[in-house]
Amino acid sequence: MKQPIVEIDSHSGFCHGVVTAIRKAEEELDAGDGSRLYCLGDIVHNSDEVERLENKGLTTITHDDLNRLSDSRVLLRAHGEPPSTYRIARERNIEIIDATCPVVLKLQQRIKATFGSEPRPQIVIYGKAGHAEVNGLVGQTDGEAIVVENIEGLDRVDFSRSISLYSQTTMPLEGFKQIITEISSRIPPGVEFDYYDTICRQVANRVGQLRDFAAAHDVVLFVAGAKSSNGKVLFNECRSVNPNTRLLSRRGDLDPAWIEGAETIGICGATSTPRWLMEDIRDQVNDIIANG
Repeated sequence: MKQPIVEIDSHSGFCHGVVTAIRKAEEELDAGDGSRLYCLGDIVHNSDEVERLENKGLTTITHDDLNRLSDSRVLLRAHGEPPSTYRIARERNIEIIDATCPVVLKLQQRIKATFGSEPRPQIVIYGKAGHAEVNGLVGQTDGEAIVVENIEGLDRVDFSRSISLYSQTTMPLEGFKQIITEISSRIPPGVEFDYYDTICRQVANRVGQLRDFAAAHDVVLFVAGAKSSNGKVLFNECRSVNPNTRLLSRRGDLDPAWIEGAETIGICGATSTPRWLMEDIRDQVNDIIANG
């Protein structure tokens, strides 16, 4: 019987922003000056990677916890934070290790500048309400920005006023185009509408790459954490071209029946999926094949 081919997608895994945040955390932990290092929120939406870093000494905290800290060190993850977080840190003598992704930081600065302009337009953000990155973006507008996840959300926009549209960096490009088209069709003549494509291309380009990868295999094992919104989007893209796409978070989730009879097995993941975890799944697949 022909041995199945097992391949890990070379484009999957951490984006540059996450890589930088994890490297900063490891550097601070390795420095070992005796003080505890906190991280505001999960450093990445993958419980296995969070656990790995917690075992090295990183302590994950919430915003409520931040209000109770003082004289401490806190890492800000790649998603970014609103201005209120920096204000609290100054008031409580908290040292910030800022690992905000440069792409997100630039977007925050652009939204803040738009919010400070006169006359001030309505700022609309295409993104997921409550997502950490979006909270940081809305914070640049003192909470005034309107967050829309889809066309239905545009019902809260006043189309008689000028609009400036931005996007969360990890949203699908096609969805952003649909929002632009819908606003353009509803805004009356003479009302200004500006839009800015602020989607990270390292993330956006993965859609086409993953679709090609998924189509090239009999079975696809998509590895992503349960909290990863990017993972849900990319998993659905894979499944749209290959119905034999399975979602799993860790080694124990793999059902041997999924790969039975497959000649080619592809393993891929989200921007929050560590390479070592995909390799772990690959090793398990190879063990199943060897013992089958």
